[in-house]
Amino acid sequence: MAALRAGLLGVGMMGRHHARVLRELDGVDLVAIADPAGDPHGVSGSLEVLPDIDALIAAGIDMAVVAVPTRFHEDAALKLAAAGVHTLVEKPIADSLEAGQRMVDAFRDAGLVGAVGHIERFNPALQQLRRRLEAGELGAVYQIQTRRQGPFPSRIADVGVAKDLASHDVDLTAWVAQSDYAHVFAQTTFKSGREYEDMIAITGRLESGVIVNHLVNWLSPMKERVTVVTGEKGAFVADTSTGDLTFFANGTIPLEWESVTAFRGVSEGNVTRYAFAKREPLRVEHEAFRDAVLGKPSDVVTMEQGQRTLAVVEAALASAREGETRTL
Repeated sequence: MAALRAGLLGVGMMGRHHARVLRELDGVDLVAIADPAGDPHGVSGSLEVLPDIDALIAAGIDMAVVAVPTRFHEDAALKLAAAGVHTLVEKPIADSLEAGQRMVDAFRDAGLVGAVGHIERFNPALQQLRRRLEAGELGAVYQIQTRRQGPFPSRIADVGVAKDLASHDVDLTAWVAQSDYAHVFAQTTFKSGREYEDMIAITGRLESGVIVNHLVNWLSPMKERVTVVTGEKGAFVADTSTGDLTFFANGTIPLEWESVTAFRGVSEGNVTRYAFAKREPLRVEHEAFRDAVLGKPSDVVTMEQGQRTLAVVEAALASAREGETRTL
């Protein structure tokens, strides 16, 4: 079978990584790159850097990756859909729900694969976590909490921390729990002098009844990427920075310390850190997109799912503005 002809729009901080992986992906040939700002990281190699999305489409591509600022997603995606090109856009799907829905409709009506780059789903720690939850190793799930904190990234200029980072946590939480959001309440703060929020705290509940909490900011001097799932038999802790997954089991040994035994709750048990293959999430994401384009079974993040994630984030931002819980 002939290799899929791939095009890449945007070779900035994220696009340069897409270029590398596309070149290494079996069954895919990177044949065209476009970026109106040129090639700041020198990743084009022998390829000419085309000026815009129209030139990229004219190169005759089967699939495309869109890695440009969020406000440009809709225009590029709609042109790609009209040209019959399967497309993966970086997260979030768009800068507004209206734009995102137009993208969803365009790819659905054209019968094309439209995907969103929520890369955390492909993190080895979270994939291992979901498999273990499905196998019942935690029993009933009670709560999912995430912490995604770190310094401000100068590359982000057109959205706040909610759409740029909290969207990761919203997507991975719904995916890990296999349940959509029912309610959210949020608080934000603006400390960096920008028009967009740089800190958000979200609490809510999934349709399954699981309680969720997300702490996300660009104001911390340390970098943290942690997901904690607490349930009937203990707690899983996934560190997506390192790809590690640890299980803290509820204790089964009777306690003898009187002041402790008076507390009617769980006790500390064994701690297990799992060993498993840790493949690069971006490569796994691209493999899923390629397989979806080829019509194979794939757990790609669809545009419909990306739109639901954006709806939750928009509801959280509205909650922060209004001071009220929002129902999805």
